[in-house]
Amino acid sequence: MATYDQGNGHCGWSVDVATVTVGLDGIVTGWSEGARRLLGHRAGEVVGRAAADLLLSREAPEAAGLSLTGSQEWSGSAALRHRDGHRVEVTLHAHPSLGGDGTPQAFVVTVTAGPAESEHDRRMVEWAFAQASIALSTHTTASGSWRLNAAAEGGEQVAEAGGEQVPETGSERHAAAPADEGFLRCVRRVAEEATPMRYERLAPEPSSAPAPTTALAHARHRAWIIELWPVRDPATGEVVGVGTAAFDSSDQHSARQRLALLQEAGTCIGTTLNVNRTAQELADLAVPRLADFVSVDLLDSVLRGEEPVPGPVDAAVVLRRAAHQSSAEGEGVPEAAVDLGGVDTYPLFSPPARCLTSGQPVLSGADDPDFARWIAEDETRTARVEEYGFHSVMATPLRARGITLGVAVFARTEGSPPFEQDDLMLAEELAGRAAVGVDNARRYTRERINALTLQRSLLPRDLPKQAAVEVAYRYLPAGTGAGVGGDWFDVVPLSGTRVALVVGDVVGHGIHASAAMGRLRTAVRTLADVDLPPDELLTHLDDLVIHLTSDDDTVDSRIRDDTGEIGATCLYAVYDPVSRVCTLASAGHVPPVVLLPDGTVSVVRLTPGPLLGVGGLPFESTELELPEGSVLAFCTDGLIEARDRDVGLGLERLCDALASPVPSLEVTCDAILKALLPDSPADDVALLLARTRALHADQVAAWSLPSDPAIVADARVQAARQLAAWGLEDAAFVTELVVSELVTNAIRYGAVPIGLRLIRDRTLICEVSDASNTAPHLRRARTYDEGGRGLHMVAQLTQGWGTRQTPEGKTIWAEQSLPAG
Repeated sequence: MATYDQGNGHCGWSVDVATVTVGLDGIVTGWSEGARRLLGHRAGEVVGRAAADLLLSREAPEAAGLSLTGSQEWSGSAALRHRDGHRVEVTLHAHPSLGGDGTPQAFVVTVTAGPAESEHDRRMVEWAFAQASIALSTHTTASGSWRLNAAAEGGEQVAEAGGEQVPETGSERHAAAPADEGFLRCVRRVAEEATPMRYERLAPEPSSAPAPTTALAHARHRAWIIELWPVRDPATGEVVGVGTAAFDSSDQHSARQRLALLQEAGTCIGTTLNVNRTAQELADLAVPRLADFVSVDLLDSVLRGEEPVPGPVDAAVVLRRAAHQSSAEGEGVPEAAVDLGGVDTYPLFSPPARCLTSGQPVLSGADDPDFARWIAEDETRTARVEEYGFHSVMATPLRARGITLGVAVFARTEGSPPFEQDDLMLAEELAGRAAVGVDNARRYTRERINALTLQRSLLPRDLPKQAAVEVAYRYLPAGTGAGVGGDWFDVVPLSGTRVALVVGDVVGHGIHASAAMGRLRTAVRTLADVDLPPDELLTHLDDLVIHLTSDDDTVDSRIRDDTGEIGATCLYAVYDPVSRVCTLASAGHVPPVVLLPDGTVSVVRLTPGPLLGVGGLPFESTELELPEGSVLAFCTDGLIEARDRDVGLGLERLCDALASPVPSLEVTCDAILKALLPDSPADDVALLLARTRALHADQVAAWSLPSDPAIVADARVQAARQLAAWGLEDAAFVTELVVSELVTNAIRYGAVPIGLRLIRDRTLICEVSDASNTAPHLRRARTYDEGGRGLHMVAQLTQGWGTRQTPEGKTIWAEQSLPAG
């Protein structure tokens, strides 16, 4: 035991001492205030009386083992009578008062309450303090001295800290380190506030060589919990010192650190549904808190979103580097032997291969022959090990739901302690959590690829060629979910050089919304081929949606509206470049915006119809005459509607963006999306821009014909003359035959007025109209039939023919390619 004193201070236990002076004759000659407090007698009541009168039993002091003779100090126990008569057990210490000749003149007797403590008992307390296995110490506030037991002092050196003498201690010594101001402040607070406190301290273990900065995060540390309490004088209650006891809590601290890392892994790993990002999150979390270098290699099938083979995998399987991280200073990961995206195959005896084949984590290091062999067989790895001093490695398989996805390798470099079994368990737990995140990302990637493939097959890849409008489009899936939705658009060429422009929206996202969208798009194309007016087409489409809902109980609830029906909207427009008239009808869809050639921008005023699937309500068409060069902007609500704005404000912003001068429709599309959308749209977005064209008078020729069979020959002559004017004499034979057949049928089966029209554009179109609603149809003529072969010849000689209903009756058309040149 060592005692550190400052001045004349010492460490001890203060008690209330009574002092009595007794002459050689046994008469009390002096009586202290402490004696009065202890026994209740005042000085006047005792001085001059025999000391033996104070004994409980009136026996001589010698009978109690006390002696007032000689010049030696003595001590013993006695039972004294209090003034009120009760028994007081005391310990007596007699000190002779010597005269000038050295002979005793009297005795000074100190009286303390309680029986006498034997020398052995006193020594036991000192021995227990000195030999305790925990670090104990006392601090005397008056002198500022410290007294430490062997566990606390072990090899200490006194160092100055805040003006106080504090023992410098190591990991096996007292937990107060040199100049540990936090500990000293805690000692002062306990002394000043007289309340116990707890102080925790973390200190690195001493080692033969200091660890580099990058290794400090996982270097071995000793944790201490120090209990401090005030030491009081029993007599006065005054705090005279501070007692401390230090307990090694390194195991508990390490456990808390591991739990903290695992808890952080739950929030930091798997934050996205991206395979590579999830792998990188594992590497970022483990460096430098667990390892100096971490690499994550995944199977190629995982990165492609495919289903890996269940169970452990063959060590010879090819792995691709998905992520790695390093604690080395500077940019990049210089320790890596494989670049990101690079492939590697681990030999059978290497730690990564052993963990892949066994499905269990592997702890290896420089003392493992297989580790040395693995490094030696690869020149790049050999160079990295020599440069950075890799000496300890853990390899853990990434397994989730019974499937092996890859392997994570943790390594420590020179200056860091080797991995232990606790580290291996922690790495296995981290890898397990990362594997679940990687597998979730893999499954999402697979579903998203499938959904995108489905949607791409349902949306138009390349818009068909037509002469009526110039088009540009954009489709952006929502930033959440599978990345697919129910928004769609289409451009459908119609007869007479007309074109149908369609945009629609099915409520919801994902495969179910895409499937519903595909059904509606197919239905619109089918109805458009029939050449129905927009209002009639939407009526038929509305009936179809009602049938789809009633016939298919598997329709997902996410694409139904509040009434239980499929929630869908549609806008259908037909533009005729000959008349420059655009006819539109809406089924609950947002109206388009039109930009006229003079720069005027406005929202087209439509009569909105009900959502598709409601049934029983009519749809109305709106006709709009457009100058050549007008731009129509069709979109879904995801472009103009957001949390911070309604549809009206969104349409205003669309008008502003459309009015900005841009060189082309493609650039206009990008400018509109940039102006109206955030980086990650919350809803699907479809945008279709169409700039109108017009067929001029020199491209169209029309005649009104009487209902007279004799006019057929004149019609052929007029057609031939027009073809000659257009320089299409080579098409005259087929055209005259088509004109002859169609006009004859109109005269024979139709009604006046009868009209003939030739249109020259990308193709040559011949149209014959009449007031009858009866549509012709092909039939097979028998051998001796006189009629029934005309339409068959028309179908064989042209590239297409058909009929469409008009408000005045019907129009039969035939289209043929222009002659070469």
